[in-house]
Amino acid sequence: MFPYPSGAGLHVGHPLGYTATDVLARFKRMQGYNVLHPMGWDAFGLPAEQYAIETGTHPKLTTLRNINRFRSQLKSLGFSYDWDREISTIEPEYYKWTQWIFLQLLKRGLAYQAEVPVNWCPALGTVLANEEVVDGVSERGGHPVIRKPMRQWMLKITAYADRLLEDLDELDWPESIKEMQRNWIGRSEGAEVEFCVLDSDGMETDMKITVYTTRPDTIFGATYLVVAPEYTLLSSIVSTEQRESVEGYQDIASRKSDLERTELLKEKTGVFSGCYAKNPTSGEPIPIWVADYVLGSYGTGAIMAVPAHDARDHEFASKFNIPIKWVVTPNNGSCVESGKAYSGEGIIVNSSNLKVGLDINGLSSKEAAYKVIEWAEKVGKGKKKVNYKLRDWLFARQRYWGEPIPVIFLEDSGESLPVLESELPLTLPELDDFTPSGTGEPPLSKAVSWIKTIDPSSGKPATRETNTMPQWAGSCWYYLRFMDPKNSNELVDKAKEKYWSPVDVYVGGAEHAVLHLLYSRFWHKVLYDIGVVSTKEPFKCVINQGIILGEVQYTACKDTYENYISADSADVLGEYLQEIIPEERVVKSGEFFVLKDNPNIRLIARAHKMSKSRGNVVNPDDVVSEYGADSLRLYEMFMGPFRDSKTWNTSGIEGVHRFLGRTWRLIVGSPLHHGAFRDGTLVTDEEPTTEQLRALHKCIAKVTEETEGTRFNTGISAMMEFINAAYKWDKQPKAIIEAFVLLLSPYAPHMAEELWSRLGHPDSIAYKAFPKADPAYLKESTVVLPVQINGKTRGTIQVEKGCSEEDAFTLASQDEKLSKYLNGKPIKKRIFVPGKILNVILDRQNVKAGSIQ
Repeated sequence: MFPYPSGAGLHVGHPLGYTATDVLARFKRMQGYNVLHPMGWDAFGLPAEQYAIETGTHPKLTTLRNINRFRSQLKSLGFSYDWDREISTIEPEYYKWTQWIFLQLLKRGLAYQAEVPVNWCPALGTVLANEEVVDGVSERGGHPVIRKPMRQWMLKITAYADRLLEDLDELDWPESIKEMQRNWIGRSEGAEVEFCVLDSDGMETDMKITVYTTRPDTIFGATYLVVAPEYTLLSSIVSTEQRESVEGYQDIASRKSDLERTELLKEKTGVFSGCYAKNPTSGEPIPIWVADYVLGSYGTGAIMAVPAHDARDHEFASKFNIPIKWVVTPNNGSCVESGKAYSGEGIIVNSSNLKVGLDINGLSSKEAAYKVIEWAEKVGKGKKKVNYKLRDWLFARQRYWGEPIPVIFLEDSGESLPVLESELPLTLPELDDFTPSGTGEPPLSKAVSWIKTIDPSSGKPATRETNTMPQWAGSCWYYLRFMDPKNSNELVDKAKEKYWSPVDVYVGGAEHAVLHLLYSRFWHKVLYDIGVVSTKEPFKCVINQGIILGEVQYTACKDTYENYISADSADVLGEYLQEIIPEERVVKSGEFFVLKDNPNIRLIARAHKMSKSRGNVVNPDDVVSEYGADSLRLYEMFMGPFRDSKTWNTSGIEGVHRFLGRTWRLIVGSPLHHGAFRDGTLVTDEEPTTEQLRALHKCIAKVTEETEGTRFNTGISAMMEFINAAYKWDKQPKAIIEAFVLLLSPYAPHMAEELWSRLGHPDSIAYKAFPKADPAYLKESTVVLPVQINGKTRGTIQVEKGCSEEDAFTLASQDEKLSKYLNGKPIKKRIFVPGKILNVILDRQNVKAGSIQ
């Protein structure tokens, strides 16, 4: 996944994924594949705009400076990117095609405008996605966020919900990522049912509240309704007495994000509307409540609450003393825990009303649900319905630093029209003032001469759209542009797209599980439908690398008198102070870390995600300067399984640095007296021994298998084992060493290139064939043979397969441990099973007592 070029540059956590893909790219090239391994920049975004507001520096200047720094850092690590294909989402030649895709969405009715409640941040002057709001404030800057309705561009991703769901099954992705997407799409089958609103006299009105439920079998247990604070009919429903309370509650709810409102563990809040509705099945009047745990954007914005059979509804009903009516009993007849809801299926009870012609008592939940839907459709009270949690994609931002949306509005009618494709790219105007207007009008509204335009078709005056696209837009399709980055006539050449698609391996963090990956899949499917791409899915295999955490931080607890207290007893005190302890004052004791000078004081040992605010960021430039790029690459791959989170330890890099040093000295020799190394190498032209060939081919097989499976740490271990074995040889045959250098090349390319040159090769190692293991050398030629004396195992010997009884006995007699039992002892007989066991039976009559222990 291409990076956002932040001002901070890379830290050592970033190269983890880049190193992995580079190892794979180099490995696959050497196996004879054509490899497309590019790099680019996801360069639009809020941080650059905020920096521009604070400093007056144009965001393009900041972004280009950041890109230059990122590029130099990546190049220092020896990544084999095709820099001729470098792209940046901020370049008009690139975003011309982002705008073109938007126009295709618009043509097909997949882009539209709607009045929607959004997360509006006055300080940032923009709409934020739900994921960008934490505890009612913006994730960036901690500014207050409110909910308010605004006219926004939306993309109809919901039209592709079923396809996005179904096609997940074909993908080689982590199951956890696929499950997150399934949950985000949230397909459910149920029913829409109408509840008639009652007037103050309890009589039915013309007003209806439609609810969506996945459990129509429980409808007789619906003892109240809940509508969202932003429910469209709420102002018509609420009573005069309750209006002030309801409006106050709406104001509070407007400051919360959807994620906060639906948090299962939060305490439920709500307010009575002062009005009732009629349960269409039981005929009973039930209260209508307003609560923020119901969202206006999901379903109909109203739910029927069945507190006996839904934990959330039960908690709410218990808090506000609303009746709880049981209508489902477990299939096995077991008792339900007191004070808790039973949310499972079972047998229906208390669910009959012959006046309306519905009796579902005694039916299973599935049968009852089917019968309720059938009844509702027959009497005109509802219908079967498939619903999705997935919402249409809010596609407008009140920012300057983003792609302009290629739409104009006629001044006389307000009609929206697409910009002609021939006029793309619609470029950003130059602005000096990027500050938010504070009114919701985007910064582009200040570019007066840019806004005013003429509709080329009618000649009428028009104005341009002043919202810009979100940062996600440019990253939705960038992988396609890598295939054909210089094409000015089409997004991607069909033949090139067909050759390269889909992306074989896509590596990135799990935090992109939903938004980026889901949006990319949506756009790709649209492009597939219009014939731009030849595959249904963009990414064949997705791999999530683990996070590299900062170095372990040790913290001691203190009481209010500043005396050290052990971490395991600190919670008893309630409040306590904390002090960071340097590593030299810490020692490990069993499973825990303690103070070196007071082992009774247990410490808190914790590694945190690297961040500037924690001061635990490690700059890769410093590591490269001290240890070299190959050491950093090797360490990041050796720290642990690629997909797992791991803790950075600068002292740990010394281990792989020593391995590279040993490899160099094995092949080149130790430095001469003046510190420099001799020219050439120490290798010989002698034929390798069988032992050497076995060691090499075992290493080839392991490194190939582990690299293919992205188990890089165990591939490196195999190379370390080989070097250990090679140090025991008297001579290093060139054929063996050259093959090993080829194995090392994808992991440590700088050293491998130098060694390859010293071995007499004038051209690069990068395109040489990766060695293949010869199966003949992978078979074990020796076995471990247990040796028994009088039926008791006394030791083992290493013998060749097919070893004779006489040879096995000779080896046993020469073994240091076994010889004391055999030498000079009379033997009655020998029992030998080839490859399995040698049992020597001594003649006890001729053995002195006590000689056999």
